[in-house]
Amino acid sequence: MSSGRRSFLKKAAVGAVGVALGNSVNAMSAKSYSNIIGANDRINIAIQGLGRRLGAYKAPIINKDNNVKLLYLCDVMKSQREKAGAYFGKVLDYKIELENNFQKVLDDKDVDAIFIATPDHWHAPGAIMGMQAGKHIYLEKPCSHNMHENELVVEAQKKYNKLIQMGNQQRSSVESNEIIKDIHNGVIGKAYKATAFYVNKRGRVPHQTKAAPLEGLDWDLFQGPAPRREYTDNTWDYNWHWYGWDFGTAEMGNNATHELDIARWALEVEFPKSVDVRAGKNQFLDDGWEMYDTMEARFKFSGDKVIEWDGQSRNGYNKFGYGRGTIIYGSEGCVYVDRGGFKLFDLKGELIKDSKSIKAESGTALGGGGDLSTRHAVNFFKAIREKEKLVSPIVQGAVSQAMTHYANIASRIDKSFEIDEKTGRIYDRDAMKLWSRTYEPGWEPKL
Repeated sequence: MSSGRRSFLKKAAVGAVGVALGNSVNAMSAKSYSNIIGANDRINIAIQGLGRRLGAYKAPIINKDNNVKLLYLCDVMKSQREKAGAYFGKVLDYKIELENNFQKVLDDKDVDAIFIATPDHWHAPGAIMGMQAGKHIYLEKPCSHNMHENELVVEAQKKYNKLIQMGNQQRSSVESNEIIKDIHNGVIGKAYKATAFYVNKRGRVPHQTKAAPLEGLDWDLFQGPAPRREYTDNTWDYNWHWYGWDFGTAEMGNNATHELDIARWALEVEFPKSVDVRAGKNQFLDDGWEMYDTMEARFKFSGDKVIEWDGQSRNGYNKFGYGRGTIIYGSEGCVYVDRGGFKLFDLKGELIKDSKSIKAESGTALGGGGDLSTRHAVNFFKAIREKEKLVSPIVQGAVSQAMTHYANIASRIDKSFEIDEKTGRIYDRDAMKLWSRTYEPGWEPKL
């Protein structure tokens, strides 16, 4: 929302009161007065990407208390647009535009904010384009496809002075905020190490085979910033995550972002000094999965602090007892925290405090919704209205995202490297070759 609209809101409120006082009270009904004020404070939004994360936005959009209006549902797949349009058409009493081309959304000056929930390679370029068009951005993880974009999206936020809420929804957890505040206040003494982990049971993935693009799919626009290639079967619907580096960021960008963010938040650290990984494809060795499905990473920070990552995409054994979460170790105890709550233990391993969310967001299941996503979106709306600060501003989210990129790069060059903890830059020449990516000509993100 522009400063002009905020100023207009205040002026309109004063003016409307003057009219009501200066004329008959019947000249303006309470409902009409409410509609005028509501229209001035309303946030017009669009959603780019109508896949698995769409469910997370339904509750905050439908809730009239949030005073938002959904102008566009944008996706490169016709069936996605129609499905989303059918749903919102039943619960909202106004027309929503179904749009294939993101540029039309950018060109509409009535759009105040955009939710970006596309495949990974579109995230940073789409966010930068949105800010250049004057929009605030709710950007799902990962906030970038590579470290070049990671830096660029932060620079863009500062240059265009728009809000970017990164989709690290656990930052909106009441329980996580409570226990991390306690950790910072010394409840487990000096916190020195965090182990973040993720377990899933992803199955066999088909080998890529050349095929005609699915009916209703704009394959060229799907590729967007990525170099053009022929369509392969099963790419569009989620398997783009595992079919090379054209579109996805592997499981680190797909899921590790969340837990590593909690670990970094708890330990109060910024960029690491070094990264060391062991990664590989260890399950279904003959299938079409082209990425690692197992990742163990170790990040060292100043102050003798360490963050470890243990990611198992296709081995469902919960060696930590849970599907995902973060364990923070201190000199006087430890804490286990996930999206559902936390458990605080003393040095003897005895439970001191146990907190559970009433309605926790699902752990390893796909899809959206739940209290965390709703609170995260509502915080975004309130920040636009300058009533709250963002709980996950991009300047912090991008630091957590950098950790996933470091691990991915280390796995691709098969060696450890050191990092400038002040700037986030990598010292290793081989690693720096993967700092950016090859873009389709004309699609390079620029400020």
